[in-house]
Amino acid sequence: MKAIGVTREGEGVERLDVARPEPAEGEALVRTLRVGVDGTDHEVLAGSHGGYPEDSDHMILGHEAVGVVEDGNGSGLEAGQVVVPTVRRKPNGETNEYFRRGEPDMAPDGEYVERGIVGDHGFMAEYFTSPADTLVPIPEELAEYGMLVEPISIAEKANDHAFSTRAPFEWRPESACVLGNGTLGLLTLWMLGREFDRTYCVGRRDRPDPTVDVIDELGATYVDSRETSVEDIPDAHEAVDYVFEATGYAPHAVQTVHALAPNGVGALLGIPGPWEFEIDGGALHKEIVLHNKCLIGTVNSHVKHFEAAVDTLAAMPDWLLDDLVTTVATPENVPAAFEDDDDQIKGVVEFDTL
Repeated sequence: MKAIGVTREGEGVERLDVARPEPAEGEALVRTLRVGVDGTDHEVLAGSHGGYPEDSDHMILGHEAVGVVEDGNGSGLEAGQVVVPTVRRKPNGETNEYFRRGEPDMAPDGEYVERGIVGDHGFMAEYFTSPADTLVPIPEELAEYGMLVEPISIAEKANDHAFSTRAPFEWRPESACVLGNGTLGLLTLWMLGREFDRTYCVGRRDRPDPTVDVIDELGATYVDSRETSVEDIPDAHEAVDYVFEATGYAPHAVQTVHALAPNGVGALLGIPGPWEFEIDGGALHKEIVLHNKCLIGTVNSHVKHFEAAVDTLAAMPDWLLDDLVTTVATPENVPAAFEDDDDQIKGVVEFDTL
């Protein structure tokens, strides 16, 4: 079957011919419809994140997928159901406390593998297999954009955890700021627009630009970080109650603290490489303590966040989804989905349709 991946000896994304997988007991065989491309895929291609499955000379890419059950194989799923797979799996098939309690997203490094990222093949192939408890059914009418459930689930978890830190007191947030205007940032910006009176989005692009057009259409304020740094947002606009960081730009972790209003919370999702810079640690510590501020880190998501993401996707306007998906490529012209230019927001590889 056709698959898209990387090889230990090759350079860049490649078209692969691999055997169609056979589902094990408790697994379903899924026919792939669409797979999204995101920043993590580019990090895997660059060799800065992830790793190959053991004893394999290649890895199939893709962790944002939607497909149709081809063979339920006694898993409880029925042929024809549209499903979205979660990403984390048990390492070497061996369970641990995180998987036993249904929270694989909270497992530390070394206690999980991730499909298409580290230690296991992804979903960017004509077919894949997956256990039934890792496949989240979605309505058939959402199939076209079902690959967005995974990134939305990442935001669902981050917001859930961040807002939970404010639960012990009466928090009355009014403003939020998203750092990063990629797909995840723009999806999150729409989500936060339902919760906050005022929203901001930080990027580094010149107008005219498709992501800035989306920001404008969402009624948010675009902040060019080349002109206004994150820590200067309170002076240029206002101190914000919530910051959602999705850039991987290490200084943003420190700058977020200064951008927050008293009692504010910042969620860090970007994964930076090694980055050394000087900060006034005492001032940072003082700012957090005296103003009841909070920073949390969050990665991945689990089934309940995927289920919430399905509802969120169903509520999103068609114009937003259409604007976000800028390229739909086939396996024959897959490099188009991986292009990294100013006109690209979300590239998608389409294997089949309903």
